[in-house]
Formats: sequence, structure tokens, C-alpha cells
Amino acid sequence: MIDNSNIGEILSLVGEEYTRNRKPIVTKISERRRDPFHILISTLLSLRTKDEVTEEASKRLFDKAGTLVEMIQLSAQQIEQLIYPVGFYRRKAEHILQVCNILLDEYDGKVPDEMDKLLALPGVGRKTANLVITLGYDKYGICVDTHVHRISNRWDYVRTKTPEQTEMALRKKLPKEYWKIYNDYLVSFGQHLCKPISPFCSKCPIETWCPKRGVEKHR
Repeated sequence: MIDNSNIGEILSLVGEEYTRNRKPIVTKISERRRDPFHILISTLLSLRTKDEVTEEASKRLFDKAGTLVEMIQLSAQQIEQLIYPVGFYRRKAEHILQVCNILLDEYDGKVPDEMDKLLALPGVGRKTANLVITLGYDKYGICVDTHVHRISNRWDYVRTKTPEQTEMALRKKLPKEYWKIYNDYLVSFGQHLCKPISPFCSKCPIETWCPKRGVEKHR
């Protein structure tokens, strides 16, 4: 059973796995440079895109335009060419330019650190907004993607149907000291061990605690 009596120990063990595995790409970008603008743009690129593709696309784009002022000098077609083959690259190129112009016109070129203002930007959902808040500004937030949603329910730590419901449940239940690390740890854990189908339970450091809720087959 996994609950608040042992969540600290659970996350400590998952954290040990995290140090051995590849970090999520947006986290790597934030460690190189804690720049809310880079984190916002790279997160937009990462949606429905593999980390390897996001990493290369982000590098090409930021090498060409590393600041907001440089970015808005590019055309949508130039951005498309730089970020291809990320998923929905044409739509994302449009969103990037729209976001840059809004930031310039309404926020003096700075990325806001408030949820409501971030959610008003084109293409920005709660996952992206939370990553900007946590990685860009080192403030408290809980980013929930498919890995975090799946694993939190697999652990029976929450019982929810959507990532947004999971975020709200975690905000009520998860001790605040773990908010900033929860996404990073569980994303990496989900990519390497706690797979969507047939997870590697035999290699899992928390296997004895995990109720494996919803798991039909494991290795």
C-alpha cells in the first residue's frame, strides 16, 4: 500500500532510479539554463513528441533564436523547418509566434509566473504552465502528464480518470515538499520501468508496496 505514511520513502527509492536514468528533456534544458522562455518553448515542442526529437528540435531553434526578440524575427515557415519533425509542427510554429507577440505586447517580453496568465497563452495547458512555474521559477506546482497520471493511479495513491483530476487530487493529498520533484521522478520512472503495458515489476524497487492497480501483465 502506498499512502502518505510511506510516500517519502517511496519517492526516495524512485529518486534513486531517477539518478540512473535519462532525465526528461525539459528538465535537462532547465538545468543548463533556468530560463522561463526556453522552458515554455521547449515544453510546447515536447507535447506529443519523443524526448529525443524535442531535444534536437529545441537545440536547432534556440541556436537560431535564443531570445524572444530573435524568435519573433523568424517566420512561421522558418520555425517549422527548425522544429520538424516534432508532432503538429505547423501548429506549434504558429503558437510560438503568437505566444512571443503576446509576451512582448502584454508582459514586457517576460514569461508570467501565474497559472491563469500562462493558461491564456496559445497552446499552453496545465502541464506546460506547471512546468514553467516549477522549472522556470522554482515555485510550487504539480505537473501531471500521462506517466504521472497512470502511475499515481497504479499505486492507488489517487483514483482519478484524467490528468487534470489527478493534479487536483495530488494538490490535496501530496505533501508540498514533494510537489517539485514528483513529475520528474514519475516521468522517468514511467519511461524506464513502470511502462504503460507490461511494466518491469521484477526490477522495481517499490514492488512490495505497489498494489499494481489496473496492471494485467507485468515482467
